[in-house]
Amino acid sequence: MVIASAVRTEFTPYTVFQGVGEMFRFVVDDFLPPDLSTFRELIGPALDTIYMSYIGMVIGAIVSVVLAFLAAQTTAPHRGVQVATRAFASVMRNIPTLIWAIVLVAAYGLGTLVGTLALIITAIGTLTRAYAEILEEIDMGQVEAVRATGASYFQVLGQAVIPQFFPGFVAWSLYKLELNVRSSTIIGMVGGGGLGFVIQKGLKLFQFKEVSLAVILVLLLVAGTEFVTSKIRERIL
Repeated sequence: MVIASAVRTEFTPYTVFQGVGEMFRFVVDDFLPPDLSTFRELIGPALDTIYMSYIGMVIGAIVSVVLAFLAAQTTAPHRGVQVATRAFASVMRNIPTLIWAIVLVAAYGLGTLVGTLALIITAIGTLTRAYAEILEEIDMGQVEAVRATGASYFQVLGQAVIPQFFPGFVAWSLYKLELNVRSSTIIGMVGGGGLGFVIQKGLKLFQFKEVSLAVILVLLLVAGTEFVTSKIRERIL
């Protein structure tokens, strides 16, 4: 099976070794050094990338919390509602972010709105499932204990469900923010704005040194987001 797959994909160690040299030459000769004179022009797109990622996570998380309570076996009001909600989240999750961006560009045109909407849609699919699984893993003993005191549905949620749900909610939301920063670059390359759009435009115009600086900024944003979210997790969790 491995050999057949390698033949089908034309994968051989020799072919890979041949390409490494050409790739190294292309990067060194065309991409380096980065054109630092364009740094100011990239500040706006870099901020757009952050804004899209953050809004996509926040709105996606808010919608996903509501859907998760409908999708989780422990909190769903009816079996039919649970199945329908899970099916909806599955569709949102399994269609790639890039496809959503292409469809949205056709509807809304180029710009950061498209990128933000694409990130919100995929966040809803991913986080609804993640939050629902967290809700299904809570200790039902605590829930039953609160119910035994005569507490109402919302009192049970506030005193037994949400305290157990909160750590997982924070962890998954911050993780989705990290994913959004990465995904926003790909979305931007099909018209979603941000640094991805700058990279795509630079590649088309053969402005590789400007693209190089944009790629470096993307790496810094990803690293910075991971650092900040890890610190937030340490403080909250």
